[in-house]
Amino acid sequence: MFAQNTNSQTKAEFVTTEELMPENHLLRKIDAVIDFSFINELCRPYYCADNGRPAIEPEILFKMLFIGYLFGIRSERRLVSEVQVNVAYRWFLGYGLTDSIPDASVIWQNRRRRFAGTDVAQSIFDEIVSQAIAAGLVSGEVLYSDSTHLKANANKRRFTQAEVTASTAGYLAELDADVDSDRESHGRKPLNRDRGDTPPPTRSIKRSLTDPDSGFMHRDGKPRGFFYLDHRTVDSRASIITDVFVTPGNVNDTVPYVKRLKAQIAKFGFDVATVGLDAGYNTTQICRQLEKLGIRGALGRRRGCHAKDRWGKHHYEFYPEENAYVCPEGWALSYVTTDRQGYRHYRGQRQRCECCARRAKCLPPAQQVKTIHRHIWEDAKDRCRDFTNTEEGREIYARRKETVERSFADSKELHGYRYARMRGIARVMEQCLLTAAAQNMKKMALTLTRA
Repeated sequence: MFAQNTNSQTKAEFVTTEELMPENHLLRKIDAVIDFSFINELCRPYYCADNGRPAIEPEILFKMLFIGYLFGIRSERRLVSEVQVNVAYRWFLGYGLTDSIPDASVIWQNRRRRFAGTDVAQSIFDEIVSQAIAAGLVSGEVLYSDSTHLKANANKRRFTQAEVTASTAGYLAELDADVDSDRESHGRKPLNRDRGDTPPPTRSIKRSLTDPDSGFMHRDGKPRGFFYLDHRTVDSRASIITDVFVTPGNVNDTVPYVKRLKAQIAKFGFDVATVGLDAGYNTTQICRQLEKLGIRGALGRRRGCHAKDRWGKHHYEFYPEENAYVCPEGWALSYVTTDRQGYRHYRGQRQRCECCARRAKCLPPAQQVKTIHRHIWEDAKDRCRDFTNTEEGREIYARRKETVERSFADSKELHGYRYARMRGIARVMEQCLLTAAAQNMKKMALTLTRA
């Protein structure tokens, strides 16, 4: 038999939200380890001190947003309705069971008016990282970086073709100086670089009519359409996210990397010893800049020649003393020149290449003489490769999947990170920063309360 439920929903009960809040709830753990009082002080300059109606505390507004990012609630209207009926959410915000909850319009009107054009989201993220550093969860010695895509809130079929100025790399002045020095050491004339009358190069891109800030992405193995890229850095000690930077989806991963690494070092005082990066970052420019900063790189290997039954560059051995390559048949490829892009050209002898028994593996039918290009900074790339092949380098590189890749996986599976909730790079940046801050809070709470 069973007992019939005769309880009435109108029965008066004397309880508090503290009694109803579970002891092991995530929000209780976050509240115990994170000090949110800085948010009110951070936002105080954006409020009038002696005029107007009393405003909702910014700490409450941002804590509501953190609830949405922590539990994957994408809609702010749904977030408000969830807070109304969830005792744990009310406890976290400091509301009683009968207190009124701020309307969703309060959140987006503050975003649209009060905080538009400010760095509040960035400052909140940085403060959470600083609290993690103070708690001993960030070492700053080994950093992992990668990028992931967020689908823009835009139709991939609604676009226009636009001509934009091609971005120039920030290391060009240094490269030009090194090219001139290299040519001089080889007895070659300096290059003419009179670019005064030369217009900057341009390229044609697809520009979304819905969200012009997004970029059309067409990478191998990735979806095609308008996306944003989140370039994220994670510390190795407890997988705390230390940097977030958003670009359109058509920006190469290597473009913002060094600048963001330097920004973290300057902001948090990191003494970075090693970085772990995938093969997309394994370029001569990245390796050179890491070496200048005194940082070792554990980098993924980039594939060489993709042609079947054809020798790649790694089949030819370089001898720095003779400044020459030697082919598998034992013939030397001698230095010819250094071009504007910083590549040295090494070329074999025509009569030897034409009569070589293994010519088919070395040259395509239309090419008569083998030529190999080697960048003037490729020594730095070789040293990164040598470190990656050590036991320490392999161990550091293997932890990428446990740190930055795991961080992205959690973002997309648990925190609604597959899609951009808003339009415009500034608002997408806010989403990425607050999502990363929420992940850091969760990591800090679970780690520190377990200890």
